[in-house]
Amino acid sequence: MEFALSADQRMLQESVDRTLARACPLQRIRKLPADKSVAKDVWAALAELGIAGILIPEAHGGSGLTLLDAALVSEMLGRHVAPAPFAATAVVAPLALLHAGSPAQQTEWLPKLASGKTLAGIAISERIAGARDGAGVTASNGKLDGKALFVIAAGAPLCVVADRDGGLHLVHTASPGVTHIPLETIDVTRPPGELQFDNVEAEPLNSGDARAAFAKIRDAGWTMLAADTLGASQRMIEKAVEYAKERQQFGRVIGSFQAVKHLCAEMAAELEPCRALVWYAAHAFDAIPAEAALTAAHAKAHTSEIGRFVARTATEVHGGIGFTDLLGLHYWFKRIGLNRQLLGGPDRVRHLAAQMQGFAA
Repeated sequence: MEFALSADQRMLQESVDRTLARACPLQRIRKLPADKSVAKDVWAALAELGIAGILIPEAHGGSGLTLLDAALVSEMLGRHVAPAPFAATAVVAPLALLHAGSPAQQTEWLPKLASGKTLAGIAISERIAGARDGAGVTASNGKLDGKALFVIAAGAPLCVVADRDGGLHLVHTASPGVTHIPLETIDVTRPPGELQFDNVEAEPLNSGDARAAFAKIRDAGWTMLAADTLGASQRMIEKAVEYAKERQQFGRVIGSFQAVKHLCAEMAAELEPCRALVWYAAHAFDAIPAEAALTAAHAKAHTSEIGRFVARTATEVHGGIGFTDLLGLHYWFKRIGLNRQLLGGPDRVRHLAAQMQGFAA
């Protein structure tokens, strides 16, 4: 059996890599707007490749590809620290519509998402990571009240919101009663936000099994974050190796010192198994549904831990300059840090995985 990527998948990843190298080099990342709005030029470049509709069926204007294909794209986004709302707009929101939306809702929204002209956010963290600071959304008679924290792509005009009782809803964020409050986090490339709801009109996504639909979008979100961390970590290793080959100390490049060699080798050895784990989690989502939730949880939790190790060690290889803005290494460091906490930190996700297996209450 062939476990490698297909030629088409390699071509997809290479195309995204080239596009992002052109559309968002480091100097573009340094110029991200202070108002934390979406980098429209970067998203437009991705939409032109068809990335916005990667999971949306061809009947609705998309490509109808698999979550593994989406994971390969997410890996490249992490590699380039791309300021793009991919996980929310191109993955979780379309899946919410496909698994819980009515035919009318799918017909209305999927073509708009596939075109890349409509962006969508996701407010589902409380259902996964637990409510904090009084957060949580209640639904009653088609209206939403409460607040959602760590909303991914919170500034998008459309948002998929999970309530406390397990329901999913579509909300227009420009509706009366919706307040968007940007959150200050370490990662400037994809800053989450807070959405407050005060008697806000919402469209319920209640076609089919709501619990199963939520599990699908949760698993997809975990897998996309793990893939993003994988790409960012790989790039940090490459940067560390490149620097070790150039930086000289005591008349020799530091890459010739055994201690530095060991640091680089340890990073590569720790990260490489994550690639298989992430790819398998994405493959299981479509091909082995019975294993999807558990493998997605393991991919998210384990890659978060290894990503932190790589980020710390790669910075250590660079020495003091690794902490400065000169090389921009901190963009990858901080991206990995935010990925670790979005949709649940490793401890929380492992606890959920234990519950799935009956090992915890």
